[in-house]
Amino acid sequence: MNIVMTIAGSDSSGGAGIQADLKTFQELGVFGTSVITALTAQNTLSVEGVFPASADFVKHQIEVVFQDLPIKAVKTGMLFSAPIIDEVVNSLRQKDVLLVVDPVMIAKGGASLLQHKAVEALTTKLLPLATVLTPNIPEAEVISGVEIKSEMDIQKAAEKIVAMGVKCVVMKGGHLDEQGTATDRVFFADGTTFKMTSARIETKHTHGTGCTYSAALTAFLGQGWSLKEAIIEAKKFVQLAIETPLNIGHGHGPTNHFAYKLAKGVCEVNIIEA
Repeated sequence: MNIVMTIAGSDSSGGAGIQADLKTFQELGVFGTSVITALTAQNTLSVEGVFPASADFVKHQIEVVFQDLPIKAVKTGMLFSAPIIDEVVNSLRQKDVLLVVDPVMIAKGGASLLQHKAVEALTTKLLPLATVLTPNIPEAEVISGVEIKSEMDIQKAAEKIVAMGVKCVVMKGGHLDEQGTATDRVFFADGTTFKMTSARIETKHTHGTGCTYSAALTAFLGQGWSLKEAIIEAKKFVQLAIETPLNIGHGHGPTNHFAYKLAKGVCEVNIIEA
């Protein structure tokens, strides 16, 4: 049994965070464990409250699970504060695991999910441990300090992020104004790169897409897939989840975590090698 871990916040509406991660793990046939960094009171319309766990208790959760179970891959999501990031780093730097970092900063409704002081801890302490970072465009701008408006900006931002110690960065393109397509750009520390393009889906039901993508990537890495293969297959998972929405909630509804298995992974994603 391949066992993976998510370190993230709880989403009471079930579309993102810990809940989305565990649903994704289950659908992809890995056993998911979880470390909760914060409780949230939220729905598809907004985040109404955040109650963080203590940094010590976050570390305690990680250590207790690792004492008993052989974790192959870990993903981080909402980490909320610098003290929590410090304890996650202190624990994970001693573990031989693949690490997927989803730098969750802002909820779909606009609520901040990462304190300002935590950004420095994320970039200077956590990113050097990361196997892969999966920022959307606004997150990449904050991390790199580069305003992203063009292909050249993406390249510049990615180079700055890789220089922070990340082995690979997946620059998700959903926030870019690209006619008819969504393009994710992948940059490796060795200088190689490729693009993944798929049809842009006009829908408001995108709650938890970042969590779901990074969880799928973690699941595939936990099963022994190569990094490039895992990145591409995770793209298919989230594309299918967006293409077939559940149409629930009055705001940004959740994606469909059942879709990949029902479609048997069949999805049109074009790979463009550099």
